[in-house]
Amino acid sequence: MTKKQALKAALFVLGFLFILRTVTYVIRTNGDVKDRFVGFYAEEKDTIDVIMVGSSPVYPTYSAPKLYGEHGIVAYPLSSNSQRPKAIRYLIREALKTQNPSLFIIELRMFTMPDEEWEENMVFTRGVTDNMKYSLNRIQAINALVSNKEERYTYYFDIFKYHSNWKTLFLPSQLVCWDYEEADPLKGLAIKTGVGPTELKDMSYVTEAQAPTDEQVGVLYDLLDYLGETDKQVLFIISPYVMEEAAKAQYNYIIPIIEEAGYDVLDLNEHVEEIGIDFSMDTYDYGSHVNALGEAKCTAFLGKYLEENYDLPDRRGNETYASWEDAWELYQVEQAKAEASCLEDIANEKWTELID
Repeated sequence: MTKKQALKAALFVLGFLFILRTVTYVIRTNGDVKDRFVGFYAEEKDTIDVIMVGSSPVYPTYSAPKLYGEHGIVAYPLSSNSQRPKAIRYLIREALKTQNPSLFIIELRMFTMPDEEWEENMVFTRGVTDNMKYSLNRIQAINALVSNKEERYTYYFDIFKYHSNWKTLFLPSQLVCWDYEEADPLKGLAIKTGVGPTELKDMSYVTEAQAPTDEQVGVLYDLLDYLGETDKQVLFIISPYVMEEAAKAQYNYIIPIIEEAGYDVLDLNEHVEEIGIDFSMDTYDYGSHVNALGEAKCTAFLGKYLEENYDLPDRRGNETYASWEDAWELYQVEQAKAEASCLEDIANEKWTELID
């Protein structure tokens, strides 16, 4: 083969890979999670001061626009449904490619869940891997999250999963994701409506400690070792929800390990009265996740906590953060609508459907 032929072959391969990557990014299933990740990738380099990682309690509980609007704190959630703890270190590594945050916030709820139960459902793994840009880090995440080596190729080349989504190639909202970058107007927040009333369970009597599965304990120790290498501030957090005794006992085991490693743990369940959470009106799914009413309260509490305990800059008034000003304005409009909807449901005793 001549040099000219080799060059043509190389250009053909590079062109093919570029087209494959671009088409894959476009036809990946659209929705809140994709919007959140492409929004993160679209953020200007080194402009985010706090990155929140974790499962579904993160993105409806803590409002990035509100944190900015009321405290000047620039925070962004890299959150997906039932996000497996194994994924956290890879998401942090991904974030550090383009951002240099002062603080990472890590939600702990999924550490109380057996990992093998979640690996069996590919949706929860793909929520992470199929929303990362192609890279070596993504390959390493797949290798860690998918134990069946014969299935990994469908994750490496996720077009095998989404090849039937060709119609998205004609959706302007998805075509703009050709490079997996498109600003999210609400900076990753999902405002939730609906009301599912319940009662908070007092878990203060649970004092014994029970280890989670061996695998999750191992994941925690590995994560703590990795975090030590990053030399970043880290806050572990437990979002408010109606937990069971077993989960409380596992937190009693996990929290001392984290604190011994030198990191703080903020359990919002221990501050319910201070936050003002009312489980008869502030959750949309009977105690697992907050609605817009609960989100406003939790964000206000977290913003105050961060302001008092961390030296984070106030970015308000900086031209670089004009999109955050826009997000704050949009949030106030959409939040008012969502809160009014929740209050109307409460007045009419219209509760969300209870799904077993």
